[in-house]
Amino acid sequence: MKPFAFQRLFCLAALLLGTQPIYAQSQDSQENKIMEHNQIHTIIETNNAAVASGDIEGVLVTFEPDGVLVGEPGMIAKGTPALREAFKQFIAINPKITITNHEVIQADDIALHSSTWTLSGLAPDGSPIEQSGFSVVVLRKQPDGRWLMVIDNPFANHLLSRN
Repeated sequence: MKPFAFQRLFCLAALLLGTQPIYAQSQDSQENKIMEHNQIHTIIETNNAAVASGDIEGVLVTFEPDGVLVGEPGMIAKGTPALREAFKQFIAINPKITITNHEVIQADDIALHSSTWTLSGLAPDGSPIEQSGFSVVVLRKQPDGRWLMVIDNPFANHLLSRN
């Protein structure tokens, strides 16, 4: 084999072998990202299931202790006692929440979960309630690896109706 051809072959081999760990690392990174996004979405679904079953304590464990809920535009509940009261009132309408689409954007230990949703429930007089909207939730990864909600704004679409 000519020296020039050998150099080319050597460079090609070095290039291919050199990219293998990068590809493997990229694959692992992508798998970790998917796993974390699934964990984040699971917290949202756990919250919604707890709301649907009337389990206030189950709702509260999805929030940080100083978590914030936008109960309706302009009305904020902050901290466990305020969250408990807000969800107590919300659970009274027997809500069933369905996420129709969602997206997760993550920056290290902070994540943004955006979703469209529909809700059905019953007003105090027994009449049906049907709503839909756009939700924005900020989550933080805890030291033990769990993700918890810091801010839950299920009415993020209210700004669209303002002129």
